[in-house]
Formats: sequence, structure tokens, C-alpha cells
Amino acid sequence: MQKLFAAPLSIAALAFSTLAMPTMAAAPQFEGAAPIAFMQDMSTGAVLYQRDADRRMPPASMAKMMTVYVAFDLIKRRELKLDQQLNVRPETWRQWHGPAAGSTMFLSPNENVSVDNLLKGIVTLSGNDACVVLAEGVSGTEQAFTDRMNETAHRLGLTNSHFGTSNGWPDNGVTYVTARDLATLAAATIRDFPDLYKRFYSLPNFTWGKTLGAGNDITQANRDPLLGRVQGADGLKTGHTDEAGYGFTGSAQQNGRRLVMVVAGLTSFNQRISESVRFMDWGFRAWQAKPIVAAGRKVADADVQLGSSSTVGLVAPKALSVALPSGAVPQLSAKIVYQGPIKAPIKAGQHIADLVVTSPDVPEQRLALVADKDVGEAGFFGRAWAGLTSFL
Repeated sequence: MQKLFAAPLSIAALAFSTLAMPTMAAAPQFEGAAPIAFMQDMSTGAVLYQRDADRRMPPASMAKMMTVYVAFDLIKRRELKLDQQLNVRPETWRQWHGPAAGSTMFLSPNENVSVDNLLKGIVTLSGNDACVVLAEGVSGTEQAFTDRMNETAHRLGLTNSHFGTSNGWPDNGVTYVTARDLATLAAATIRDFPDLYKRFYSLPNFTWGKTLGAGNDITQANRDPLLGRVQGADGLKTGHTDEAGYGFTGSAQQNGRRLVMVVAGLTSFNQRISESVRFMDWGFRAWQAKPIVAAGRKVADADVQLGSSSTVGLVAPKALSVALPSGAVPQLSAKIVYQGPIKAPIKAGQHIADLVVTSPDVPEQRLALVADKDVGEAGFFGRAWAGLTSFL
């Protein structure tokens, strides 16, 4: 039977420079207007701020991040192509056309639109029409597509979210999320599809559709409040309905640090801009990243069950850092945690343990450790010997 192993570890033995300075630093405080807010440092896994982060709420157009994630996943698995043409059904156009249908890409009935352009219409223009056309083109019906959304949400660990529409349109509470789940979804999008994320999520504007009468091109700006205002900002998605208020899930990267933030329940378009910028700036200014383990460095060994080797090295898959308050270095403690003995076979690079770093007044930070080599299953005699020693 596997059990949880938690072995204490000396931080000083791992760090590039010793962290034995006695200066203590309380976690920085942020005074924001958003009733719901969350921020996580993707580079360290540290939660830097949370306010009512697990309250269920309507996501409005932030739900479209899940629609885009599902599409990105299908593209990555080559089940959907960017140049694939999808048809705008007249029934869909009628439902999602005009002022009462909210934000729109200005699609036309019966036109064929590439997946590439629909994704630009969803991400940049927040097109409700583009979401439904994509959903119907991929799965036949929007309901079948939302089934995919919910299956994906479950796989990603969004434990407090459910999707009833592809675009976040109010549906009497069927669709709900939390700030923590939105941040998890944003981080997964950035981590799992870096090229697609870069291609679609930071476009400043997009042109699609024609004006009535004159037939001029319609260009709409990206509503992302961080673009052009915060260095390194490159996504993700705003949302607004009367029910939800103004919300935003965003990300930016500076000097190798990537932060993901969520604010929700704000009262105006301009307040969303000011609070989003102020929140992200606080995340980069009030916190610093402290390197503790070099990329590829072995941290410890873990026992292996029924393997061709009795142990496997635990190494850092990349340079590991922890988030600390700026201007001070608190005392740190660390332990390695894994379910073990780890059962063979094991692949080199497989995530099999975590380095858990703690400090007073700073949230626990969990950093992945991976296997340093392949470990095959033990042969017949190895299994027999393991069985005999276990019996004895």
C-alpha cells in the first residue's frame, strides 16, 4: 500500500545563496475594490492574494476561455484545423444578431468562417455569435459542446464550475465558476498551448463584418484592460453582464515571472481597467522571486517499488523559485512529498514528487520534481525477491 512520504530538507543546501537571514516579512497586503479577487504566481505556484476566491459566480464572457481551451485541445490533437471552414446557420445568426444579443463578431447568415477567424472573434471581440458557431461546427449542437466543456473542466480540476453555454450568456445559474477555477483554467491554457495562446490572446484588435449601408469594415478593439498598460501583459478575457458585473481574468510575464489574476463583481468598465492594472502591478512590485534550485539539479532520491532500480532521483525540471515579499527574506523550510514507494515503470521527466516550501505568513508553495531516469519493472527474480523480503 502506498503512503505519503514527507521528508524534511535543508533549503540552504539547495539554494544558489543561503537563505538563513533572520529577517521576517509578513505577506504584502492589497486593498482592492473587487469583492472577488485571486492572484497566483505561475512561476512558483504561490497564491499571492485571495478574496472570496471560492464563491460561485456567473462568469459572463470569461466562460469563453473554456470554449477556447476545448478548441485549442482539439487543434493540438489534430481533430480540428485552423483553416477548417464552419458555416453560420441562419437560425444561429438570428439568435445572436442585434443589440439584444450582446457582444458580436458581426457574422453573416450562411457565410463560412475559418476556425482561426472564429477564435479571433471569440478572444478579441468576445463574440457571442462566434462561440455558438464554433460550438455547433465542432459538436453539432451547443449542448453537445458544453458537455465537452464540462468534461474538460473536470479533467483540469475545476471542482466548483459548470458550463451551460459556450459564451457565458446568463442562464439562470446553470453556468457558474469561481475565481480560483478561472485562474486554474487560464494557467492551463498558457501551459498547455503556448503557441496558440501567443497567437490569439494578445491581438490588440480584429476586423470582421461590414457596416450596414456604407459597407465599411468593422474593427473592434480587444477589451483586455492590461494590454498596453502593463509590461508583459498578453491575455486573457473580460466579462460583463448586469448579473455578474465587470470581471477580468488576466496574465502578464515580467523577468521570467508569470502572474495570473482574476477580479470580479466590479461596477464599471473604467473601474475594471484601474483595478486590474493596480492589482497586477502590485503582484510584480510587492513580491519577488527567489531562486532555490537550479534546473536539472537532483534534490533527493525516492524509493521505487518493483522496479529495475530500487531508487530514482528527484530533479528540478526547470529552475525553481519561491515567491517572497519584496525587500525581505523570511526563513524558509522545505520537505519533499510523494506517494510512495513509487511504483515502476517510471519515465524520465515524469512528475512524481513535490518540493513543498513554507514560511511564516507566506502561503505554502509546491514545486514539481521529476524522475531523473527511466526505471523499468523488475524481472521475475526481482519481483520474487521483493515479495520474499516483504513477507519476511
